[in-house]
Amino acid sequence: MNLTTIRKLLSPEELNQQLPLSKAGFERIAKDTMEVKNILTGKDKRFLVIIGPCSAWPKEAVWEYAKKLKALESKVVDNLKIVMRVYIQKPRTARGWTGPINQPDPCAPPDIEAGIRYCRQMMIRIIELGLPIADEALVTHGARGFIELLSWVAIGARSTEDQEHRIFASATDCAAGIKNPTSGSLEIAVNSLIVAQHPHTAIFYDAEVRTRGNKFAHLVLRGGEKGSNYAPLHIKQAYKYMQENNIENPAIIIDASHENSKVNGKKFCKQQIAVVHEVMKSIKNEPELRKIVKGFMLESFIKEGSQKINSKHPENIDLGGLSLTDSCLGWKETEELLLELNEIQKKYGKS
Repeated sequence: MNLTTIRKLLSPEELNQQLPLSKAGFERIAKDTMEVKNILTGKDKRFLVIIGPCSAWPKEAVWEYAKKLKALESKVVDNLKIVMRVYIQKPRTARGWTGPINQPDPCAPPDIEAGIRYCRQMMIRIIELGLPIADEALVTHGARGFIELLSWVAIGARSTEDQEHRIFASATDCAAGIKNPTSGSLEIAVNSLIVAQHPHTAIFYDAEVRTRGNKFAHLVLRGGEKGSNYAPLHIKQAYKYMQENNIENPAIIIDASHENSKVNGKKFCKQQIAVVHEVMKSIKNEPELRKIVKGFMLESFIKEGSQKINSKHPENIDLGGLSLTDSCLGWKETEELLLELNEIQKKYGKS
């Protein structure tokens, strides 16, 4: 093949031995995973909120953000289930930094060996703090050593039509949120759900396996080429497609970022706040939507906005919680929004 082997990487077993998660940590993951599933089925009436940095870097700032989020969680836990985004791989439309697992120092050459250790250590520390975590399944053949740490996993907009990712979602123990593709097609998104919810015979690593199907695979609406898709019209249309295709536990998470946060073709991180307000207003006006909409995904970090990587001047990179990829809400706005959502949910969201 047209490649050069750089080095043999740690096996998942070696990684788990060198950077183990405690028994209490695994017990917490099992509990959080079940709570997420119960929200999707309606047994748990809380809203699911998947929130955190667009990309999890640097780990010190990510840990600081996790501490803030954990403190806030104690105030909203009766109405909101918080799952922290710890996204270690980043799909790129063209070229660009692909996340800390490939390049833990964005200004240095890629080093996957170091990235694997960097990311697992970061994830374990957050779980041991008491927060469930989420990530996007991008390179599925490198998932072992990480997938067992997740309480929720995303299949991204650029991967949702890919058969390998659909089958991977069919095999995951945790709920899988499958985004509509960048085109915005709801039909394609539901086709992905059909595949993910059914069993398949496939190659996994070095074995022939039979996946069991993931009945907790659900939709994440993130907008598309033609604009946003969080209005009641879109939610009802997606639900109709799910019903027509006998999707189990039909459920929708609204991604308040990406195409849903664009105004006149430009993304604004604070537009996420307006998206949450509009969806909650829609639910208040049409309570039946609450049976379908189970929560939100938000991009948030310590500081508002984003920054560009300039490898020639690494000293200029802000290490204090400013996103390297998509613009994020700052912590002040994040805290205010979650407290507000908590109060709204308390009043009428559990009906």
